[in-house]
Amino acid sequence: MLEEKYSIISAKMSGQKQIQSIDSSILRRIRAHGRGWIFTPDSFLDIGSRIAIDHALSRHTRKGAIRRLTRGLYDYPRLHAELGELAPPVDDVAKALAGRDAIRLQPSGAYAANLLGLSTQVPVRTVFLTDGSSRTVHLGKRQIILKRTTPRQMATAGRSSGTVIQALRWIGARHVNDQTIAILRQRLSASDKQQLLKDIRYAPAWIAKIIRQCARSEEA
Repeated sequence: MLEEKYSIISAKMSGQKQIQSIDSSILRRIRAHGRGWIFTPDSFLDIGSRIAIDHALSRHTRKGAIRRLTRGLYDYPRLHAELGELAPPVDDVAKALAGRDAIRLQPSGAYAANLLGLSTQVPVRTVFLTDGSSRTVHLGKRQIILKRTTPRQMATAGRSSGTVIQALRWIGARHVNDQTIAILRQRLSASDKQQLLKDIRYAPAWIAKIIRQCARSEEA
């Protein structure tokens, strides 16, 4: 009985040491990447089993060492002297979601226009078109909305041309003016403009006309 008792105690101590080792290894990797890193449990599968990693991340979250953004997505939050933990950049979260779920995302609406300098509006609800499932990710008061769309809409995903097309769709034909075209000409590189011309077949006729105006010098 005594030997059995010692065996149980030894097994518990060994298990506890293993847990501490996994916890420490995960925390070292997180700190090595630095604040602002967004990660998933898959980032640590070389350290332990998926169940062990999930439990370790839960423990670190409860202790406040890391932050759970949404299911299966965490970050090592950046800190501000007065504001405390800062919200992660939307684009970084989107890239992490795309990598985790093996999907493509395309900025859309006001967010696409803001990226190109065509709008100063910073939307609380950021919309991305996707070839994955539609869903909403809540980040505090902000929302990242993934909206499933057609293959044609996703044909330019990940390219500057896709962002331009989606931004102009949001602005609308009646509100595009000389200033809009001037901003795009200034913001887009020569290679961006060449890509626009290659992808012009994916744009509505009125946007195709604007694309030609924006890329006129490269087209000539």
